[in-house]
Amino acid sequence: LLPRCGRRCRELLAAAGGGGAAAAAAAAGAAVLVPLCSVRGRPSLLYTLRCRRLPGPHSGDVSFPGGKREASDGDAVATALRETREELGLELGEGSVWGMLRSLPDRQGMLVVPVVANLGPLENLKLSPNPEEVAETFTLPLAHLLREENQGYTHFRTGGRYGYTLPVFLHGPHRVWGLTAIITELTLELLAPERYRRKTYVPGRHLAAPPHRA
Repeated sequence: LLPRCGRRCRELLAAAGGGGAAAAAAAAGAAVLVPLCSVRGRPSLLYTLRCRRLPGPHSGDVSFPGGKREASDGDAVATALRETREELGLELGEGSVWGMLRSLPDRQGMLVVPVVANLGPLENLKLSPNPEEVAETFTLPLAHLLREENQGYTHFRTGGRYGYTLPVFLHGPHRVWGLTAIITELTLELLAPERYRRKTYVPGRHLAAPPHRA
């Protein structure tokens, strides 16, 4: 799947990265790397479990490697690559980067840019997770993420009324939820648009129709 769709995905990401999307990415305060890889030949996504000793609301969460942009970072791609090096010990070149998904706000309202990159076979890489930041790394095959029995969603209410719906991915080593689940969802749409229907719904933003499954 990854080698076959690489060129198509790069073109789609490049086409979506102009205009307002480029301006939003430039203004974003943080970036994460979305690490595509293969594990024994199976296309997968690489996740981290953040150390519970970290300060802030994201400690103990499933996440992608990433963090706040620093003054020395040239752009969001540089931030994502630097954070991946610091968290996982992986030195990735820009040649592994396919492009950027649209910027998304985190729980504090900071814009986060997801940077999609293909790491290749995970067996060929040596991960050295920083124990001060990363408690665990794990992978989920795309086939697992694309199975409906592993997909869920959570309805949120605001002011006593239905507000929005966010995806959840289940039955792996850890539950994938929050911003990481939304980025996972956008990545599945990019990689397998014929097999994944978005479950995110925020009224007025035209992301998708509300899901009908109970």
